[in-house]
Amino acid sequence: MEVKARAPGKIILAGEHAVVHGSTAVAASLDLYTYVSLRFPTPSDNDEFLRLQLKDLALEFSWPVARIKDALPEVGSLLSSKPTSCSIETMKSIAALVEEQNIPEAKIGLASGVSAFLWLYSCIHGFKPATVVVTSELPLGSGLGSSAALCVALSAALLSFSDSVSLDMSQQGWSAFGESELELLNKWAFEGEKIIHGKPSGLDNTVSTYGNMIKFRSGNLTLIKSNMPLKMLITNTKVGRNTKALVAGVSERTIRHPDAMSLVFNAVDSISNELSTIIQSPAPDELSITEKEEKIAELMEMNQGLLQCMGVSHASIETVLRTTLKYKLASKLTGAGGGGCVLTLLPTLLSGTVVDKVIVELESCGFQCLIAAIGGKGAEVSFSGSS
Repeated sequence: MEVKARAPGKIILAGEHAVVHGSTAVAASLDLYTYVSLRFPTPSDNDEFLRLQLKDLALEFSWPVARIKDALPEVGSLLSSKPTSCSIETMKSIAALVEEQNIPEAKIGLASGVSAFLWLYSCIHGFKPATVVVTSELPLGSGLGSSAALCVALSAALLSFSDSVSLDMSQQGWSAFGESELELLNKWAFEGEKIIHGKPSGLDNTVSTYGNMIKFRSGNLTLIKSNMPLKMLITNTKVGRNTKALVAGVSERTIRHPDAMSLVFNAVDSISNELSTIIQSPAPDELSITEKEEKIAELMEMNQGLLQCMGVSHASIETVLRTTLKYKLASKLTGAGGGGCVLTLLPTLLSGTVVDKVIVELESCGFQCLIAAIGGKGAEVSFSGSS
């Protein structure tokens, strides 16, 4: 039997950077997914390897399960029902397993993701041979939560074959997890994110696990449900950015201008709270949806202006803003800024011709354009083949 899991990426609708200074942020899932398939060999296959295939990158890694067992003996005693952090000593052992694969220099950033894979697989499934295949609709390293989506989809696939969750394997199509199972899945995904990022907030994996939208403030996450469809054009500038340096830059500006920056952060907090109120309020007809979209567009523009005050915009972001403004569309950066991705709200009544023109113009600048619905489903699994 084979299981396939999928987990969505995420965007920050409002509040990035300001959230570090006590403001509210609003994040949402988007219907661009990372997919993980998991298949165990039959006894007749006589296969004793754990294989990881990254289809989009045309890379494959494999380890004899006996080699993993020798390197990680303490993992064998762990339970899939109890998410566990990877110790420094175990991380060194995993790093050695990853180094044996000779990851190409240009792809060395993948090493932390492969390490997270080895930890999650070994903890949840022990030392069994299998083939794991990963594909994704999310661009890597662009602030859309690709690493969290990987950790969530991987954990979902692994847990679905464990004793810790109960799923109907005969059901056709995608199946969702129960509430307590989602909590377990989210905790395991967070352990994977810690291997990749060191000290993640937990926001990305929570959005990917539960879907929909989340309000985030001072470490507290609140799930919120959208009552209106939202569609965004996501423009990937393909400009890399140093998130730590951008966060530090905002903090330094706050030290130099404490009063002004305090007002900026307070304004962002108000924008995030107003945005979440609008999204959650009922929209019974097309007119009220249009009115809500107009308010959301204004809030996005205000938030972008405040992000510029924080010093986290970039020439590539400004190019996207100028281009979309010509078509009277509201845009803002999402995530760290300094490049990365830009969100453009696509109103319900906007013609497809206009969208096509905007995309052509943005792609002529070398940018990548994706259209995604916001605030959809979280992690899901589907089963195929005989048990």
